[in-house]
Amino acid sequence: MDFEDANLNLLISFNRLSKIGHSPKREITPPVGQSDNLERDTGDMGFPRKMGERKRVAVVTGSNKGLGFAIVRGLCKQFDGDVYLTARNESLGQQAVLDLRKEGLNPRFHQLDVTKPDTIVKLRSFLKDTYGGLDLLVNNAGKMDMELSAANAESLMRTNFTGLCNVSEVLFPLLRPHARVVNVSSLISVVALRKCSSELQQKLTNRNISSEDLKRLMQTFVDCVGTRGGHGWPTGKLTGAYGVSKIGATVMSIIQQRQLLNDTRPDIVVNACCPGYVMTDLTGQKGMKTIDQGAVTPLYLAMLPPNITSPKGELVSEKQIVKWEMTNSKL
Repeated sequence: MDFEDANLNLLISFNRLSKIGHSPKREITPPVGQSDNLERDTGDMGFPRKMGERKRVAVVTGSNKGLGFAIVRGLCKQFDGDVYLTARNESLGQQAVLDLRKEGLNPRFHQLDVTKPDTIVKLRSFLKDTYGGLDLLVNNAGKMDMELSAANAESLMRTNFTGLCNVSEVLFPLLRPHARVVNVSSLISVVALRKCSSELQQKLTNRNISSEDLKRLMQTFVDCVGTRGGHGWPTGKLTGAYGVSKIGATVMSIIQQRQLLNDTRPDIVVNACCPGYVMTDLTGQKGMKTIDQGAVTPLYLAMLPPNITSPKGELVSEKQIVKWEMTNSKL
């Protein structure tokens, strides 16, 4: 099965998920600034502010092109603070910033490779020294490859899951009250979950799973790739290494929100999201959405208003919560 056929089958699955997997809920339209002028009065998004408080700041990982680029573009128009576009390659990142400035926007740039901890630490130091904290983190950096090999599984997991975990663990201490975190996942994680064994499904849908247990499960998958039978893990081209790495991203989002509920900093909200089938380099420029259309749900979650009760710790697609639960059905 080639890439296009594989995605056609998954799109059919996505249509079924949109009918049976979403929890009915009222769409919340986040407040939007009155203009695209970058220099606004502080607090125009409704977040409580204190006299003398430093300027708000947002960071989007993996954002020199594709979906991340569109998220930065949207945030420059909606977020009341500085927006940082990040990339592994500094020249590509700087060029992306120049492209957005030609549109009248004013993003900033900072180098970041989510697979290299030293670059994450440098970003943390910069944010702490310059802003004293962090108000919005979009973990967008990711990669896709359909080859189900041990080397490829390790590579995908290192970026899509471990990179997300490392960025979060280093930057979360900087999150200020009312911060928002968006982890870009995929509905393929739901498809992959349904192809896992019942035993694995039970573990992966346990709302009390620890981050340590999840990391061990992800490493177990990498270790068993290529072995006979798959040990209960999916073995499809997209539901295998890519799908399981996105299972990790979705479940880690649930864990992060649960942990933050006990944090002394109020109203920090974490959600995972599926942007949809977007035309990017990851999909070979095939898809149903432009990058700006794909950015709609990530931006919706990034701009959730203060003290919202839902969605929190959820997987969200098309601004709707997708159920994360065991099932006996096979897509």
